[in-house]
Amino acid sequence: MTTAKQLKNTDFGVDQDSGGEPAPSTVREEGGCTFGAARAATELGLKRNEFDLAVYLGAVRVRTGPDGRPRTDREELERLRAQDGFPEALRERVRTVGTAEGAQLLGISPVRFARLARAGCLTPVAFYLNRYRAVVWVYLAQELEALASRSPELLVGNSPAWMRGRLDAGADLRPRNWRSRRIERLLALTDDPWVRAAIVAQGLDPVQLAEVVDDPYERAHFARVRPEAVFGRRGSTAGREAMERLMPADDPDEILWRRISLIAELDAAREARPAPRPGEGPVDAVLAGPAASVSPPSVPDGAGAPGEPAVPGPEAAVPGPGLAGSGLEPGKSGPEAPGPGVRPVGHARPGSPPGLLARLRGRAARGLGLRRPRHGALPRAVRPGGRRRAGGRAGAYAGRDGGPGSGGRPGRDGAGCSG
Repeated sequence: MTTAKQLKNTDFGVDQDSGGEPAPSTVREEGGCTFGAARAATELGLKRNEFDLAVYLGAVRVRTGPDGRPRTDREELERLRAQDGFPEALRERVRTVGTAEGAQLLGISPVRFARLARAGCLTPVAFYLNRYRAVVWVYLAQELEALASRSPELLVGNSPAWMRGRLDAGADLRPRNWRSRRIERLLALTDDPWVRAAIVAQGLDPVQLAEVVDDPYERAHFARVRPEAVFGRRGSTAGREAMERLMPADDPDEILWRRISLIAELDAAREARPAPRPGEGPVDAVLAGPAASVSPPSVPDGAGAPGEPAVPGPEAAVPGPGLAGSGLEPGKSGPEAPGPGVRPVGHARPGSPPGLLARLRGRAARGLGLRRPRHGALPRAVRPGGRRRAGGRAGAYAGRDGGPGSGGRPGRDGAGCSG
């Protein structure tokens, strides 16, 4: 028997069978006006999986609480309790069946039931994955009973010609009908234009989506705002992977319809407000970092070495914030020059040693090169030429007394080796 208790990895976010026990972490809002999902399910006499399906079908109205989670008002619970046949009528409305139980309910064989579903006569409400990771579709029991009363000719005798033509061509309309139902239900649960556009965009693969929405920032915004599940609970990894395989349209007619629908929803979203882009709003402070709010350190007078001119830093080539727009060239002063309170970027703090780049440039300006001479050695300009290693590779195996392979170094007796 396949019931809502078995709907694991479904499209409305049920991941594990909770056994009908409410979650103990449900917190009631201050004032006692709204309830969380588990508490509301208990008040209505439903299991948590059944409550999620009732929200998905629109049988129970919820709203978003201050913490961003769905909440159910006390008035909504009282309205449902006041209905005739409560709670059996509400449970019957969310009762689901699989192929075997559905065929038994209609009085037909499971093979005929599967043919009706593949031909599009039945629309799945959800799916779950069995132990072999195969997709198992489930249906609402009320819809099966409605089909039996509306089209009894489909349950007896030979199948109609149009049904045989579809099945002979290998058609399977169960994923398509499920996609249509899911998109319609999600659209009915939100009024935000960008969320609506993101929901419709789920029916297209990435290639089709890029052709319709050429702005990458808008596509990235779709990924942020689209609902992962109807009631906010994420399924397992296998369930999400199955969802990604089943959501994109694969029929040319359906693809065309999804593209047209997305264009209409996207136009409405753009008229309401543009999609956020990098550099807008609070993102500026994140991208700018601490450098945007911290003033650069100042440079004290006479920071250079005694008797030597100060060496300009990196800011000499590029004016800092204090020189931008002042009309002054770097290294010059004037009436518009920044005062002592403005500290150019790139200098060290008072009392701290200069930066590495400034020290290297100072040595280059003094003619000593970038390499620090050894203690007691002469400058490079007056230093005699260095010794050349003789013997090539054999120099690495020099003899103790300057013998062969000593690289021309003198031995203990002072005599050199000619190599």
